[in-house]
Amino acid sequence: MNEEKTIEREQIYNGRVVQLRVDTVSLPGGITKKREVVVHPGAAAIVALNENKEVLLVEQYRKAVESITLELPAGTLEAGESPEECARREIIEETGFQVSNLEKLVAFFPSPGFSSEIIHVFKASGLKQKYDVEAELAIRFVGLADLLERIRNGEIKDGKTVIGVLMAATTG
Repeated sequence: MNEEKTIEREQIYNGRVVQLRVDTVSLPGGITKKREVVVHPGAAAIVALNENKEVLLVEQYRKAVESITLELPAGTLEAGESPEECARREIIEETGFQVSNLEKLVAFFPSPGFSSEIIHVFKASGLKQKYDVEAELAIRFVGLADLLERIRNGEIKDGKTVIGVLMAATTG
């Protein structure tokens, strides 16, 4: 498999969360193609389990899919922030809970065909409710077995949640 050599790069959009660029690439045989790339700084997601093996989740409306989703707490890395720092910050911001232990489960590319985003998934324990958060996101605890069933029946479609829950369930 040959790598594609970038011969031109055009910045199309520079937003708060993502950038969009169009790369002109050279392929074998002198062929050139355009590649649309969404540049994303990366993210961290947290599978936070309480002592009853229930996972802390957030409910939020996602405009891109026009529906309310049940997801792991997660968020975008800020400049200079490590994935672990992001995970600890995001769980507090979204749920008001602090965690004492973080264990890296996996890092994955959700859509490498067009996006540079990488999501780092952590398993967390030692939950303590430290802060009251605004009611922007509803939080709830759902048992691991129930979550696995919701994934199987297609009720949960968020990729980071599916991967995080499956990884947490299979790593003991």
